[in-house]
Amino acid sequence: MALLAKFKTVILLALTKGKFLLLGFTKLNTLLSMFASMGLYWALYGWKFAAGFILSIYVHEMGHVWALRHFGLRASAPMFIPGFGAFVSLYDSPANVGQDARIGLAGPKWGAGAALACMIPAYFGGGGGIWMALAHAGAYINLFNLIPVWQLDGGRGFRALNRIERMTLLALMAVLWWAVDEGLFLFLALGAAYRIFWSKDHPAEGDRGVLIEFAGLLILFGALLRLAR
Repeated sequence: MALLAKFKTVILLALTKGKFLLLGFTKLNTLLSMFASMGLYWALYGWKFAAGFILSIYVHEMGHVWALRHFGLRASAPMFIPGFGAFVSLYDSPANVGQDARIGLAGPKWGAGAALACMIPAYFGGGGGIWMALAHAGAYINLFNLIPVWQLDGGRGFRALNRIERMTLLALMAVLWWAVDEGLFLFLALGAAYRIFWSKDHPAEGDRGVLIEFAGLLILFGALLRLAR
């Protein structure tokens, strides 16, 4: 009975998140900008990849929207910029750096879900080539967003981490660069080194929850990139 109750909870949670994902499609500006971006990728890579890639970006942005609503903050629906991704406009400011970090990391967390969803048909269904390409592209673009600089999601996550926590992530990035053989981890490590040794903007007290989320995402995207080759 306990297992059945847990399974029911998972199903209800999935349905709730699925219903939430549809909200962006009710906004005309979101749809128009989405189709404009899709047209660009369609011309470059074909309609199947274009549709899947745009949906992956959309899921990432809706992760931010979900986190903002969770904290009671107002935000716009996602807006796409052809060739540059998408963004969400904030109408309210997060209460603190920990809240802002969790809002920032929510995008890659939901994006990881989209990449994992593409891995399932890649390994167990037909059309493995296109699904594998989408899984790799989704993992790559979400990992890129974790570079801890500027207004990228990783930059927002780093604001909540103290010096020791940042050095922990720097070490993990270096290990993953070696283990996964993916050059993007080097850029993450360089960004982390800059935030540790040059910007010196770390708070006196860190946030272990943010550290665990950030580290988990790095490991997950490293595994996805390795599997989707």
